[in-house]
Amino acid sequence: MSISLTAPEHVFQAFNSLRILIVGDVMLDSYIWGSVDRISPEAPVPIVRVKKRDARLGGAANVALNIKALGATPIICSLIGKDDDGNRLLQCFNAKGISAEGMVSSEYRPTTVKTRIIASDQHVVRVDEENDSIANASEERMLLEKIKKLLPTCNAVVFEDYDKGVLNEQIIQQTVDQANKLGIPVVVDPKKRNFLAYKNVTLFKPNLKELREGLKVEIESSNQGQVETAVAALKEKLSAKGVMVTLSEHGVYIDFNDSKVKLPAHLREIADVSGAGDTVVSIAVLCVALNLPAHLTAAMSNLGGGLVCQHVGVVPIDKAELLHEAITNNIFRH
Repeated sequence: MSISLTAPEHVFQAFNSLRILIVGDVMLDSYIWGSVDRISPEAPVPIVRVKKRDARLGGAANVALNIKALGATPIICSLIGKDDDGNRLLQCFNAKGISAEGMVSSEYRPTTVKTRIIASDQHVVRVDEENDSIANASEERMLLEKIKKLLPTCNAVVFEDYDKGVLNEQIIQQTVDQANKLGIPVVVDPKKRNFLAYKNVTLFKPNLKELREGLKVEIESSNQGQVETAVAALKEKLSAKGVMVTLSEHGVYIDFNDSKVKLPAHLREIADVSGAGDTVVSIAVLCVALNLPAHLTAAMSNLGGGLVCQHVGVVPIDKAELLHEAITNNIFRH
């Protein structure tokens, strides 16, 4: 695909032609809002009088929301339970115009639900309903059938791993092997359990905490030498084409396609960091699908991650806002 890298509008327009396969852990983010007027006589806990309930797409599904917000077409592939929560999640996909053709309903596990109870603007408690056991043989077979059917129709695949059991070494290996044979790039947003299972991928995107835990080394985010050494070691260990590590307030570092680039974070009023990693990997996979250079992939991802942190709660990226910021910050003038 021929794109003018001096015209940001051309790149953002090219996003619209992409189909991205997202494989990973989806969940339902459930919210209960209420007020507290008194303490329970049964225990020293607040009584929350419920005023409103809401259900939103979470986990890998939030990556799908970000990819759709950027104009591309997300195809989600994951496990849910054969339960009411699974039906609610499918309804959320339908309401957002996201294809659920890659979803597998399993009788062996419940749909992952995280319920947050918020009273008088205070987060009182979170209740998690989940089974994070590794996908069994039947679930693995059904997932791989979906992946093998859908992958050839996509421009890139992104693994969105939350350690909830959807991804195991077999699913990862077979998906990466198929993608590599088809020349389809693979981007990874890892977690701890499968960290070193993602061999031969295109771009591996941990945050600093995941990099420390995955390599079992101490790394100071402000020490550029330590970051570069750790990233080089990880790149070699995984036989990955590239690694991009997010460094929170210290920005982002990428080692990809013979380019090594460190970019500082943009100064912003941070309201909430929730979902920033999902936004970063969503932008990164679109950039990789378009074969954009390393500095542009890092710069766009860095911008997007910062922008969503200015909003309270998990919100997908605003494409027009990202384009405006990309032009304002001259990130296409490298």
